[in-house]
Amino acid sequence: MFSITVRDHIMIAHSFRGEVFGPAQRLHGATFLVDATFRREQLDDDNIVVDIGLATQELGAVVSELNYRNLDNEPDFAGINTSTEFLAKVIADRLAERIEKGALGEGARGLSGLTVTLHESHVAWASYERAL
Repeated sequence: MFSITVRDHIMIAHSFRGEVFGPAQRLHGATFLVDATFRREQLDDDNIVVDIGLATQELGAVVSELNYRNLDNEPDFAGINTSTEFLAKVIADRLAERIEKGALGEGARGLSGLTVTLHESHVAWASYERAL
């Protein structure tokens, strides 16, 4: 399996509901490094997984929709605990929609999988992996 990974970051505010979250139930900020890894079994006709420039551009577009937002105030997330795991899935699904629409070029139609990893710190991160 071949893969490439591109990286961006987001800065958000949010709070959680539930005792399991302790002090994070209060409004707080979070900064995440965001890695998107694109996979395919065979390289395309240009011997690449996907155009890195387009992958970087589209990841940037997806995270810009979340960046500098209080997610508690975003209608898409009303009543939802926007955990690191949940946000990794949101970003992966939004990237997958862009791939399906052709935003990463025709060669991206041969991608078989996508993993999005959000790094909370140098010691903790969460990922969501999906087929394409």
